Amino acid sequence: MLRLGGTAAAGIQEEDGGDVEINMMPLIDMIFILLIFFLVTASFVRESGVEVNRPEAATAESKENVGMVVGITREGHAFIDGQQVHLRRIRGLVEAFLVENAEGGVIIDADEACSAGRLVAVLDQCRMAGAENIAVAAGRKE
Repeated sequence: MLRLGGTAAAGIQEEDGGDVEINMMPLIDMIFILLIFFLVTASFVRESGVEVNRPEAATAESKENVGMVVGITREGHAFIDGQQVHLRRIRGLVEAFLVENAEGGVIIDADEACSAGRLVAVLDQCRMAGAENIAVAAGRKE
């Protein structure tokens, strides 16, 4: 016989009149498994860490598959993850990034006042590292 309003009505039966406990360990385990799954499958964008004045273009479009951003300042200094890097180190950093994320792309976020030679040198380093999906960042002209 079921009692209404008691624990038996909720589908939980008491033994010997003791307290009813719900084991939360399987739920906590499942939460940790989901957390690990999302951390492993998430793709993180590596920002340049420097603020630049982007040139504007009428044909600028948004890129979805971006993984690494190389910033170039007005003076021609290159930045990755907020750290200033020498031109010779860019190739190695891009290669290491591509090992972790083979489908990732590289965006060169160059200040509009930086020299074209510096932009081409950074672009060349990214291509020598094996990056196939390379773009130059630009603002949308209105």
